[in-house]
Amino acid sequence: MPQFASDKNDRIIPKCRISGQPLASTPAARSGLQDADRAIPTEHCLHIDPVLAGRRLDQALAELLPEYSRSRLQRLLDQGLVLVDGRTRRRRDKVRGGEEIRLGLVPEPCGPCVAQPIALKIVFEDEQLLVVNKPAGLVVHPAAGNRDGTLQNALLYHLPRLDSVPRAGIVHRLDKDTSGLLVVAKTLLAHKFLVEQLQRRSLYREYRALVQGVVVAGGTIAAPIGRDPLHRARMAVISGGRPAVTHYRVRERFDTHTLLTVRLETGRTHQIRVHMVHIRHPLVGDRTYGGRPRPPRSAGTRLIGALQSFPRQALHAAALGCDHPLTGAAMYWELPLPEDMRKLLGLLRE
Repeated sequence: MPQFASDKNDRIIPKCRISGQPLASTPAARSGLQDADRAIPTEHCLHIDPVLAGRRLDQALAELLPEYSRSRLQRLLDQGLVLVDGRTRRRRDKVRGGEEIRLGLVPEPCGPCVAQPIALKIVFEDEQLLVVNKPAGLVVHPAAGNRDGTLQNALLYHLPRLDSVPRAGIVHRLDKDTSGLLVVAKTLLAHKFLVEQLQRRSLYREYRALVQGVVVAGGTIAAPIGRDPLHRARMAVISGGRPAVTHYRVRERFDTHTLLTVRLETGRTHQIRVHMVHIRHPLVGDRTYGGRPRPPRSAGTRLIGALQSFPRQALHAAALGCDHPLTGAAMYWELPLPEDMRKLLGLLRE
């Protein structure tokens, strides 16, 4: 797990930073990466290590095949695609050690998604990970109303073998109109590792958010989020929702607005947008949750026009950190604000 500390600019950064450089800097490292990233075999043949005697079959397989999640191995067992000494067995059956295992691998399709030549802004890439700068306006994966033209379509064109990784390696998402950093798993090993980091809440995600109103001080919002019972297309803070935790700090104050540094501990749908409106500081430009623009009384026509016409929520995924799935090294990437947010902040500073 990366160790993080605050710097003089109030950014939370890893104590060990590796930014933008591939890890395979030695022949041994390159060889290891290539071995881990080679084509996924259609069948495994192995033997149960005697030290695993007495363990459940699914537990033993998870130990022997760490590149696959235990849930996927359980599905293969349930589908009869695992033979133990030539016979199918139940996931809960105990192993004695020494048995021959033949496991037939059926690639998990990433869904009804086709490769499309959509440009990617690649920030970092090695044999395990791909980090992209997603522009505002790009949907992450196909859904109702956006069947193609998504980041997932672009990833499949950039790297066709991602069709054997769940959701083409996408393990977290950004809203359509949120810009910034997103990490993609290029292998099953990386996918499993990143999902585990998300579950442990150790995947570091930091945002810049321009909100309405003057925020007096930073704080933490711990409020459960679920589907809004009155507006089903929206999310809301509700009792019985899923736990959600957001940390925020004041970065810069203006007459009637505040630029925040926001860090996610959980990753619920629309979490930052919902939590900010919950504390009565909605994001600038958020047509779903934000309400009408609130320019300062002394604002000129340029600032009023910019606030009224800002085309999206003013939210940018500025920093991302994770442990590398193969080496365990702490990785960190950071992006400047996009041009539309820089221009708006420039007007607010005038």
